Amino acid sequence: MKKSFLLLLLLLTMLQAWSQDVKESLDAKTFKSKLDATPNSVLLDVRTPEEVSKGTIPGAINIDFNNPDFEAKIEALDKTKIYFVYCAKGGRSSQAVDRMNAAGFTKIYNLTDGIVGWKESGLPVTKRK
Repeated sequence: MKKSFLLLLLLLTMLQAWSQDVKESLDAKTFKSKLDATPNSVLLDVRTPEEVSKGTIPGAINIDFNNPDFEAKIEALDKTKIYFVYCAKGGRSSQAVDRMNAAGFTKIYNLTDGIVGWKESGLPVTKRK
């Protein structure tokens, strides 16, 4: 009886840990490594179109955090996917991650120092045409 209770307690603890939201801030190299190791994830750039025109992380989609339709565009995304979010220096992406988490997204990673930190780490950037 005691063993069954302990096993049940262990299983409940594990289920609780697995069901919790993943919302984590990562440095550029860790962000890239985790992004590369996560198939079918979404790379989300929340900068303005002007900022995006100066260069973006390859494969990113852009939803401007400052645009009034940001919330609606976020709501249209698949909440079951894993998201990697960045901006210029990490401020807007951190706010975007908080909003996404509140909207029901459960697996979101923020690039701590944004594309600035990405570039300083020598990681690739492309320009859109």
